[in-house]
Amino acid sequence: MKKIFLLLFAIMTLQACQEEMKKPTNINEYPTYEGTDLGLTYDKNKSTVKVYSPGVDSMRIHLYEKGHEGAPIETQQMTIGKGGVWSIDLQGDWKGKYYTVQVFHNGKWLNEAVEPYAKATGANGMRAMFVDLSTTNPEGWENDKRPTLENPNDIIVYELHVRDVSIHESSGIKNKGKFLGLVEAGTKSPSGLATGLDHIKDLGVTHVHLLPSFDFMPRSVDEMNPDAKYNWGYDPQNYNVPEGAYSTNPYDGTVRIKEFKQMVKTFHDNGIRVILDVVYNHTGQTEDSYFNLIAPEYYYRMNEDGTFSNASACGNETASERPMVRKFMIESMKYWAEEYHLDGFRVDLMGIHDIETMNMISDELKKIDPTIFVYGEGWKAGNSPLADSLLALKVNTPQLNHIAAFSDDVRDGLKGSVFEHKDRGFVSGKAGMEESIKFGIVASTQHPQIDYQKVNYSKAPWANQPSQCMTYVSCHDNHTLFDRLEISREDASEADRLKMHRLAGTIVLTSQGVSFLHAGTELARTKFGVENSYESPDSINQFTWERKAKYNDHYNFYKNLVQLRRNHPAFRMTTTADIQKHLEFMPTQDLFVGYQISGNANGDSWKNIIVLLNGSDESRSVDIPKGDWTIVLEDDKIDENGIRKITGESVEIPAIGALILVQK
Repeated sequence: MKKIFLLLFAIMTLQACQEEMKKPTNINEYPTYEGTDLGLTYDKNKSTVKVYSPGVDSMRIHLYEKGHEGAPIETQQMTIGKGGVWSIDLQGDWKGKYYTVQVFHNGKWLNEAVEPYAKATGANGMRAMFVDLSTTNPEGWENDKRPTLENPNDIIVYELHVRDVSIHESSGIKNKGKFLGLVEAGTKSPSGLATGLDHIKDLGVTHVHLLPSFDFMPRSVDEMNPDAKYNWGYDPQNYNVPEGAYSTNPYDGTVRIKEFKQMVKTFHDNGIRVILDVVYNHTGQTEDSYFNLIAPEYYYRMNEDGTFSNASACGNETASERPMVRKFMIESMKYWAEEYHLDGFRVDLMGIHDIETMNMISDELKKIDPTIFVYGEGWKAGNSPLADSLLALKVNTPQLNHIAAFSDDVRDGLKGSVFEHKDRGFVSGKAGMEESIKFGIVASTQHPQIDYQKVNYSKAPWANQPSQCMTYVSCHDNHTLFDRLEISREDASEADRLKMHRLAGTIVLTSQGVSFLHAGTELARTKFGVENSYESPDSINQFTWERKAKYNDHYNFYKNLVQLRRNHPAFRMTTTADIQKHLEFMPTQDLFVGYQISGNANGDSWKNIIVLLNGSDESRSVDIPKGDWTIVLEDDKIDENGIRKITGESVEIPAIGALILVQK
């Protein structure tokens, strides 16, 4: 009887396994794998590779001596198990070797691919690498610590491209265009002024935001010839691998890992946190992407006619709402936070991702470190099959947990619509933008003195708390602020356009929310009128450090603005309730916005602060509360100890300028 029972149990177990492993025909019926061991698990005695792909008929692994050339030294069949995962155990030590996987689907072998969880690759990301990550840590990595951050409102982001800062001869940097070049100390321009790391540190920002620095397509930048072409990197290929073009040796997959970590550590040692720009919303290729070659169509949203949907305007959009796509995004960002000690993520076209996935990502990152900061673009570039109500769009920011969105309201309120190049904004003399500026000042939160019907895009507050709003005027996209003002105010002198530039910076860095600066803004950066420089050459995108000497007063103004914000917590209140309590606007006039922050807001040493903003090309007189006031910002001067003192009931604001007065 016992034998019969055991036989029946064995048959039932076999049937259950066969049912589990049966190829599903509908993507929505694909099983979910709960394990955390997808990809490579390396050991010197035995390595395991696991790949999720329930809908294919077969999978094999090709093993290579090199990462970019040569035939396979071995090919082995993989087997499918629970959760639709194919796996193989490889005996012996494979460290330093490379591999690809290949699936059999619809009667044919598809092209070889790198499995999505790969942590290291050879040149151009063509083959994954067997890597022992413990050997990739730079000296002192175990003691690396994130610089102190008390509140997200304290963040001042500096957005840069790895290559731009160092590539020009005037940078004085040896490792030009490399991760290591970003953190060389003691570099100077021909004029003897600090460049690179020392410049960023001196400016006083809290975070550097790196444009995509994970592995992107070789059609954008060939890692074996990295100086031939330039690209921003929004062309994803291998999400968990640093870009080899920014390493000193793209052929050895461990070099880019160690140098990326060294970069992060050096920034940390200098009191600067590091944010990575991540692009999970689409892949650089569509039908032939690694995602699609491994699990056809699973990772993407599809139209009813069977074509790829395209909310990214790049040929496809990923399906973040699917369990294993969601799992990949969560585990990928956790990997970057844990393995590379990253301090935050900027999510490209965040409005394509679903709200639930974004919240799960935020929650998981907060478990690693509650100060990790997540923000993104609260929009999409085209229609999506997923309903807007489910997407992480700007209007849905109140449903996001500790995630911020960019404010295009204040951006375009300051300088004019990014879609109409000659359009003007508040700083360039366009009346009617005042409510949009006020909306930006309170970080897109609820405030009783704002007429939301007059805000340029949003007709209601969209941030629950000020930390959910990224306050900015320019970024890598569109024209630099300097170029935009030259286009929209070609009638003005450069001196006046620089006043507009400084006024915009003043508004950004004294507004509530999280401040965001485009790298080089402080140098009056130009791209010579090129709007979309994503593949323009270095001659367009590079920092020419001679501008620091030419516009040194401009640089010092921005530096002092950053310090003003950091020294005075009244400009970075942490709650909407505090903003409503302490910040009161004066009566609005055309091209004038004024307000007072009172009552030692947020523990500030200044009891009362008046901020007066004049977008007009004429000076104007404005009534202020009676009393003794100290002017700390006037036109192009900033002195927290006081420029001059006044006693009276009115004050003159300079044309195209600002005035900040305080009472201690």
